[in-house]
Amino acid sequence: MYLLGYDIGSSSVKASLVNADTGKCISSAFFPKKEAAIMAVHSGWAEQDPQNWWENLKLSTRSVMVESGVKADEIAAVGISYQMHGLVCVDKNKEVLRPAIIWCDSRAVPYGQKAFEVLGEELCLSHLLNSPGNFTASKLAWIKANEPAIYEKIYKIMLPGDYIGMKLTGDTCTTVSGLSEGMFWDFRTNELAGFLLEYYGFDSSLIADIKPTFAEQGRVNAWAASELGLKEGIPVTYRAGDQPNNALSLNVFNPGEIASTAGTSGVVYGVNGEVNYDPKSRVNTFAHVNHSAEQTRLGVLLCINGTGILNSWVKQNVAPEGISYNDMNTLASQASIGSGGISVLPFGNGAERMLENKEIGCSIHGLNFNQHGKQHVIRAAQEGIVFSFKYGIDIMEQMGIPVQKIHAGHANMFLSPLFRETLAGVTGAVIELYDTDGSVGAAKGAGIGAGIYKDNNEAFATLEKLEIIEPDVIKREEYNDAYMRWKACLDAAMVR
Repeated sequence: MYLLGYDIGSSSVKASLVNADTGKCISSAFFPKKEAAIMAVHSGWAEQDPQNWWENLKLSTRSVMVESGVKADEIAAVGISYQMHGLVCVDKNKEVLRPAIIWCDSRAVPYGQKAFEVLGEELCLSHLLNSPGNFTASKLAWIKANEPAIYEKIYKIMLPGDYIGMKLTGDTCTTVSGLSEGMFWDFRTNELAGFLLEYYGFDSSLIADIKPTFAEQGRVNAWAASELGLKEGIPVTYRAGDQPNNALSLNVFNPGEIASTAGTSGVVYGVNGEVNYDPKSRVNTFAHVNHSAEQTRLGVLLCINGTGILNSWVKQNVAPEGISYNDMNTLASQASIGSGGISVLPFGNGAERMLENKEIGCSIHGLNFNQHGKQHVIRAAQEGIVFSFKYGIDIMEQMGIPVQKIHAGHANMFLSPLFRETLAGVTGAVIELYDTDGSVGAAKGAGIGAGIYKDNNEAFATLEKLEIIEPDVIKREEYNDAYMRWKACLDAAMVR
């Protein structure tokens, strides 16, 4: 018995087949092999043709089926992970009306900001837990204002994962988690955010049927089975946005647990057990995969633009030419905790939501030409990245999230022992590194939704834990002193 998971990204579509009994991934494939195109007709726009997602999903599916040798009737359930905050519009024939406006498209920012001002910050934050911002509802407002002829033809609006679910099953449905990421969900009343729909002039009939995240959401129909080489009738039993799904993939379900990634940019995703929000709107809050009216489980999402991109810049411009990342980490470890008094603010990749949308840039503080060498600057850069994570985690703790454990994939900045040890040391959290990815997580999510696994603990019992990093309590004061010095530099930069 096997589980099929899809991850619908903006760069590629990945499929993975997981053996339900062993929990092991037996085959994975992604298409296209070169990063998928994003259409940008105007500055700040970002669109993709949903049909291309489907075509790449077909290629990925056929590839894993051929490579694995698994028979179509051995697949028990399908799960979907997808790029968040996109907007797909279909007519009554379920045909796409225009290219999808995807997550990184910024055209709707003025619409969300105006809604935030007119409706009031208190109302939006206390009910939506976010500003309407540049999310799906605001993107729909842009279409209503600028493409009225298309808007009038809309039968249903969908997120990218909802669209793929419709292509698989013929049914249009969504989830509370999905609605919350689009700013369509009212957490105070546990229903559609009527006040925002009314403000924008949206009819609630545009919203697809609401299904649980873990439940049968339709079955693969005859047409899709023929397109994909699957068997008709396979249930689709899970869907979630990529960040909640990444947390699921790392078995992060409960308050105090954190999922983190640290690539070009960094993400800290923490689970909150109470309805709460940041009054400065420095983080985003959505319904987590296991949220329900009876059990509050909210995913608090912090994105830091200046993360691995700084480490990459240092490798290219500061470290000895031709050095590997491993050798660069070794060189950095020659400097002591605190980098001899150097502090680096890593925010050179645009405005930071965490810093109230200010763009303060990257800067180096405390550099002494007679005392410091490359090793100090390299270490200070990594410490600066870690300290930005710590700064965001402090915001989460102020919201009532007790950060005790950080789950992460063994990739990118988490490959650096110095990065991991500093993060554990300054936060006091245990770091656990795992071997997993989003499409594998979606497959296991499908197993939970289909009742093959009784809960997440059974689903992820075989999740391979590669390493555990415990905080060094003896060095905790040194890490804290370095962080407080860094934070003083940040506080000064914020008021300039």
